[in-house]
Amino acid sequence: LATGPRQNNGTFYEIRTYDIKPAKMKEFLELAGKHFHFRTAHSELVGFWYSELGALNKVYHIWKYDNFAHRTAVRHAIANDKDWQGKFISVVLPMIEKQHNEVAYLVPWCQLGKPPKEGGVYEWVTFQMKPGGPALWGEAFRAAINAHINTGYTRLIGVFHTEYGLLNTVHVLWWNENADQRAAGRHRAHEDARVVAAVRDSVRFLESQQNVLLIPTQYSPLK
Repeated sequence: LATGPRQNNGTFYEIRTYDIKPAKMKEFLELAGKHFHFRTAHSELVGFWYSELGALNKVYHIWKYDNFAHRTAVRHAIANDKDWQGKFISVVLPMIEKQHNEVAYLVPWCQLGKPPKEGGVYEWVTFQMKPGGPALWGEAFRAAINAHINTGYTRLIGVFHTEYGLLNTVHVLWWNENADQRAAGRHRAHEDARVVAAVRDSVRFLESQQNVLLIPTQYSPLK
């Protein structure tokens, strides 16, 4: 019931979330900074972030694949990469408490964007929508996103709709110069009648929402 319109090619994104043991977070990020080039030699990394608000001790990374055969080939290659396995995976596995992955497509009305400059903060917003997919809630959801874009206080980076993982989930990635700019913009949006009307229509299909403020690492392509 969740499958709906998506980008017209086979490109998809794997969204990986790791819960890191609190005492090991700094060490994990340092090791990733030192050795992640072994992993990015095999496929395209979109972004790598750690959580600051809304969740603690989490890292988020997004990988781009041309199709499922491409992902299979990459997974086979990294399993046989002695540097990646020996210098990073075998060392960090004891630091990880939990792993979660999803496969998602960009919605057809969104292209993956970039911030106007480096620095700033990202907001990862996860919407759990009612069963039925975009055929049910797609237009209302798009109108709510566009209403926020039109306020001008935030920059849309991407809208991802899950295909594997918890279905009827939409992840929206935003960028702001800093957390205070985001807070001031949200305040203005809450007083904008156009935003209020669009959100009121969209929330009829909403079951839950979670917002996480993310900080990009120095080795993240999106930073």
